[in-house]
Amino acid sequence: MAENNVNINFNLLKIKTDQFALFEENHVENGKINLNTSMSFGLNLEDKAFSISIKFTFEIKKKPFMTTQVSCFFQIENTTWESLKVNDKIILPKGFVAHMAMITVGTSRGILHSKTEGTIFNKYILPTLNVAEMVPEDVVFD
Repeated sequence: MAENNVNINFNLLKIKTDQFALFEENHVENGKINLNTSMSFGLNLEDKAFSISIKFTFEIKKKPFMTTQVSCFFQIENTTWESLKVNDKIILPKGFVAHMAMITVGTSRGILHSKTEGTIFNKYILPTLNVAEMVPEDVVFD
């Protein structure tokens, strides 16, 4: 397991809006709003880069009316990268991954606001999320 007190130096390389869609035909003014969230990770060994992709889908009456998926790509500094290697694996401490997820969620919130500005969908804001709960353990890449 990676040591959780390792200082991981990184840079934000790139932000990508993988998906954005409005399904106006599914939107109604009254009803309970559900927010489905999913998260995935990627690793580029050659570039020493880590990515997080988070998808949010707003639903009402079990029908999606808005979805967005955003990926943030982070490059990890060479000396830090070496400290993350354990045997033939790269182990990213859960605290670091949660921090990167928090950056990605905040970025997604801004993209969602920008894409919906001036529309009726702008009132739907991504809530604050406890990303530590979304990342319960270190992330291991074989």
